[in-house]
Amino acid sequence: MTAATSPSQSLTRAEAESRRRLIEVASYDVRLDLAASESTFGSVTTIRFRSEGGPTFVDLKPVAVASIRLNGHELGPDALVRGRVPLETVAGDNELVVEATMRFRNDGEGLHRSVDPADGRHYVYGMSFMEAAPSIFACFDQPDLKAPYTFHVVAPADWVVVGNAPGERVETDARGAARWEFRQTPPLSTYFVTLVAGPYHVVTAEHHVDDGVIPLGLSARASLAAHLDRDAEELLTLTRQSFDEFHRLFGIRYPFGSYHQAFVPEFNAGAMENPGCVTFRDPLVFTSRVTRGQRINRATTVAHEMAHQWFGNLVTPVWWDDLWLNESFAEYMGNRVTADVTEYADAWADNSYARRQWGLVADQRPSTHPVAGNGAPDAASALQNFDGISYAKGSAVLRQLNASLGDEVFFAGVIDHFTRHRFGNATMHDLFASWERAGAGDLREFTTSWLRTAGPDTITLDRSAGVVRREAPAAYPAERTHTFRVAVHDSSGWRTESLTVDGATTPYAPEGDAVVLDPYDDTWALLQPDAGTVRALTTLLPDVTDPGLRAGVWNNLRSALHNAAVSPADVVDVAVASLPVEDAEDGPRRTRAWLLSWAVPLAPVDSLARLHRAALDKLGALEPGSELQLAAFRAAISTASEPETLRDWLAETPTGIDLDLALRWRLLNRLAELGAVDRGELEAAFDEEPAADARVQLTRARCALPDAEAKAYAWSVFTGETDLPNYEVTAAGAGMWRAGQEALTAPYVDRYFNELPATVDVRAGWVLADAAEAFFPMTSLRDETLARARALVADEAVDPALRRRLIDCADDLARRLAVSRAYPVPTS
Repeated sequence: MTAATSPSQSLTRAEAESRRRLIEVASYDVRLDLAASESTFGSVTTIRFRSEGGPTFVDLKPVAVASIRLNGHELGPDALVRGRVPLETVAGDNELVVEATMRFRNDGEGLHRSVDPADGRHYVYGMSFMEAAPSIFACFDQPDLKAPYTFHVVAPADWVVVGNAPGERVETDARGAARWEFRQTPPLSTYFVTLVAGPYHVVTAEHHVDDGVIPLGLSARASLAAHLDRDAEELLTLTRQSFDEFHRLFGIRYPFGSYHQAFVPEFNAGAMENPGCVTFRDPLVFTSRVTRGQRINRATTVAHEMAHQWFGNLVTPVWWDDLWLNESFAEYMGNRVTADVTEYADAWADNSYARRQWGLVADQRPSTHPVAGNGAPDAASALQNFDGISYAKGSAVLRQLNASLGDEVFFAGVIDHFTRHRFGNATMHDLFASWERAGAGDLREFTTSWLRTAGPDTITLDRSAGVVRREAPAAYPAERTHTFRVAVHDSSGWRTESLTVDGATTPYAPEGDAVVLDPYDDTWALLQPDAGTVRALTTLLPDVTDPGLRAGVWNNLRSALHNAAVSPADVVDVAVASLPVEDAEDGPRRTRAWLLSWAVPLAPVDSLARLHRAALDKLGALEPGSELQLAAFRAAISTASEPETLRDWLAETPTGIDLDLALRWRLLNRLAELGAVDRGELEAAFDEEPAADARVQLTRARCALPDAEAKAYAWSVFTGETDLPNYEVTAAGAGMWRAGQEALTAPYVDRYFNELPATVDVRAGWVLADAAEAFFPMTSLRDETLARARALVADEAVDPALRRRLIDCADDLARRLAVSRAYPVPTS
């Protein structure tokens, strides 16, 4: 992994406030030459700004500087120090011109360049988020110095270039390269600025609204053209439906002209809300058959990014301590709009599987933080707060607030907020003032209890005492009232009751063999089932068809195991009785992935085999060709321990299932973990169909092989000796640490803690922390490993982003150790 630049300073909040008081940016003019080299590009930035007069600095992360001129005076390239150029501004109008050479990156940030293994073509996209913009152009890189941008881009003649504003190809230069000119954008924060350039396949359309037309576009790599064309109708329908609903709810037209959705390679996040040109990770263009869960995830991601056009883009937080104003709102609105107006009415249930535990786990960690006012002393530390608290918890709290206020007051306040701060910046206090003007009343108590206090309450049913108990975290005391539904099963079936918990104990004695607290996510709390309910679920859960109730059951079981309040054996018993194939995606937040990574390693040794038999039973009982059959087949692959079974499936899949690229690599990866495939076969499979996602799976499989060569190769990726793009770095970590291979990976446990701090020299930003997590020795269930992790956390010389991920990984390991002590597995 190539680091973007030499180490630079992260902008502190105090510095941002000082710079904002001094200057106001009038405009950016940016000229980029993407045709000169495959490793670097030319960047010329002209910034016009007004100043009170005095010292400040501009942010810049180049390979080389040709010139820096402030108000016509040359400053010299030596003025650049640790990513900053000091400026002595004059009172009034100023002009800064910076000419530099920048590096194309391969870590998903800055101007990322990749080569598609399918056809050898090159693709570029810009990700300016969180201190990456200065590696593309010189800028005052903070969210509250918005300005309009005008881009001029030179690119290879066969490339298409898309940006935040409409552009057109105007001429070809002497080199045969094409020049593209773009219209000026509305005022944007630096982190929204993007370009998408390359031989992309483009689909265009329109959406007709009351006052005209919104031009729509979709794009993806040329090798994905047929797949994008197949998905285009669904994507465009989702986009149109979401626009109509956002216009209805907000009463404010989409404010950024055209709306292009670009699916780009090796993208770190799910998507980025750049005005006019939203970027998505391109696995969201489906190249293999997928389940409904994956389609819902794509739909909610589309709606989430559309919500950002108002929450975040039209009105932007002043600083990163209010990032929830972006993410919590987009999370809530994206799920709501998807459920209300698209074909995916079950989006909330899927969200419960996909996101609920992400937020609850984060909220229980030592690194927990408030939803709002999270501190964020500098931009680098703020990046680590883009977590389950800022997304899932914040969304849940907003959903509660909406239920309390009602749509009329809720959206009247939101519209007032958008209107007052249009194309500007605002704070949480500004938003709550708008709600209070709309008739919400005094919201200070709500704000303090739910948004500014970290940690979840724990709510449990004590049947012997006939009460529900509520306990706030000792470190974060708060008096919160919870109102939620309860699902109770008795001899007549399931019924739903309403319960309000407003103290340490609330009388409640339901008659029933199973009681599931808050299955429909009405509140934000840690809910854990009582022992009687856990026992009953092995019989009852197979007959539950309500997707919300099933999700609630699994979330309660996951929370209980996370806190050593239920045995892994009992969890496996429930799963064997009713395998959750409705949530069989591979993402680490999902139920099946959690079963295999969390419950099974701590459960009796026959647990994986039992789950495999349950998956086969499910597979045989489901309708051929159904999505649930596909999900059951995936579960059967993941739990298979006999190579012959996997080989048989490679030769012939069950009726109703085709062996597409994704399934082939699932089978090959499982064979690799079992040591039942060699490198030659893996490489031959990739050569047969050299797709980008296959290359990632090849890397994972190579690192999963149970031999010393595989682990040494994986380690070379971690240290940076082997330079791979971001997706392959995390895939190598996932392949390296496989259960059952502890003897092979044992030598790397100490090496991880010794060598992790130096990874700041080979990677930066997003992937720096992701690699730290991917390579954490989670399969080393030893107190000594936990002690090493905690010792490194205590070392303040370690990079803050690495320390934050270590805190979280150490907490996960500590909880697994606690479960293993509470429920030891018999040795015979």
